[in-house]
Amino acid sequence: MRLARFFHLNVESYGLLAEEQILSLPDLAHALKFHLPRTLEELIGLGEEGMRTVKQLMLDSTNSEKRRATLKTDDVIVLAPVSSPPKIICLGLNYRDHAEEIGADIPDEPVIFMKPRTALVGPDKPIIRPNFVKKLDFEAELAIVMGKKGRNISVSEAKKHVFGYTAFNDVSAREIQFKDKQWTRGKSFDTFAPIGPCITTPSQIGDIGNLNIRTRVNGELRQNSSTKNMVFNVYEVIHHISLVMTLEPCDIIATGTPAGVAAFMKRKPKFLSPGDLVEVEIENIGNLRNRVVEAS
Repeated sequence: MRLARFFHLNVESYGLLAEEQILSLPDLAHALKFHLPRTLEELIGLGEEGMRTVKQLMLDSTNSEKRRATLKTDDVIVLAPVSSPPKIICLGLNYRDHAEEIGADIPDEPVIFMKPRTALVGPDKPIIRPNFVKKLDFEAELAIVMGKKGRNISVSEAKKHVFGYTAFNDVSAREIQFKDKQWTRGKSFDTFAPIGPCITTPSQIGDIGNLNIRTRVNGELRQNSSTKNMVFNVYEVIHHISLVMTLEPCDIIATGTPAGVAAFMKRKPKFLSPGDLVEVEIENIGNLRNRVVEAS
């Protein structure tokens, strides 16, 4: 399943995203007098029980009932799939090709940092470049959306704690990042964490260890890699982070970026400028599009 949050007629809802259509699950549940959580975040908090509820709703409804609850994506505003995660945890140097392009050693443990939830924006929302930032960069990342609370989670048990996966853009102000010699300030501006367009559940994602991941800027391919190039796979990432902090439902874990970012291009870096359209595409999730604008 590909689950998305959206606005329709000024009402927030959520549903199953398909090509140019979204099936409103609350509308379908209301028509069938079926109890369903009010928000997608509440559904995520139910974990496996929530997904069993959605599957039962789909089994109990007819094709005609589903059609009546279906909207065109042109008629809705797709939102960030999670609006207020407890934590946004990010990884650095978790792709072998990215570590190679910057001349860094492969870490023996995940390198983690945090972003504030105020950095989140959804699909088609602007990335705002502050007036004093000139080296604005993109980083395509696969993000994990946690569905079950846990600490000291083993690698073998990690899959049971995952609700699904989404696309994430770890936008970075490089001059600040490199000046500070740590990553928080340069990566924490409002709008520096685009996410979406949906959450793909583990049963639908395919081989999580071999998904295509790409970035295009104004149609030009900048990053083109695969999750098979990760240093630590998603289950190892969850394990290592859970040794440090309790993971909670709706936590977002951005798992690092592959080679091809602007800052480490061999020729003149192509940093983002106002007007640029950035597209992060991850196989079986979709295309996350955001345009860069100058701060007013």
